[in-house]
Amino acid sequence: MIKKKNKEIEGAEYGVDSRYTSKKQKINDGKALMEARLNRMKNLSEDQIIKAKLLQLKLRMEEYIETPVYKEDNSFTEFLKLYIDTVYNKRIHFASDIDIKPVLLSQILNKHRAPKEEFILRLMIHSEKTYKNICSFNEKTWFQVYFLEKIGETMSNQDKWRPTVEKHVNISDLIKI
Repeated sequence: MIKKKNKEIEGAEYGVDSRYTSKKQKINDGKALMEARLNRMKNLSEDQIIKAKLLQLKLRMEEYIETPVYKEDNSFTEFLKLYIDTVYNKRIHFASDIDIKPVLLSQILNKHRAPKEEFILRLMIHSEKTYKNICSFNEKTWFQVYFLEKIGETMSNQDKWRPTVEKHVNISDLIKI
């Protein structure tokens, strides 16, 4: 919030014009705006809600790819859970659609097993088909999210793996720098 000549100017994130002369008028208009938003949301169809959630997921994944800041909700499995739960009522239906056993899907989602390339390829094709009528979806997105997470985990856990691995690395006399 910025103060300018005893009047408060608020950012667009508040959704209310900052040029009001009275606080009461500002509060009333804020309530009216919120009611209008809620009424509009109530009138959305199930398809519109799903499309909005998928678009939001795509944008979140792209943002993570652009600036890979590791947070728990930016993990491959969290994005995958959001994707599956948006498109399907039951995760078993997703497993069936990409021809894997539900147990394998559960193990991937609970981080008991890393997804194999074949799984990510099927996910890539599935999401291309799902997003086809919504917006463009870069086929590399799932791979990028997965490998950015792996890079982040590997680099942040060097103190655990480096001492053991370093014992197996030598510089031969043949290399002269």
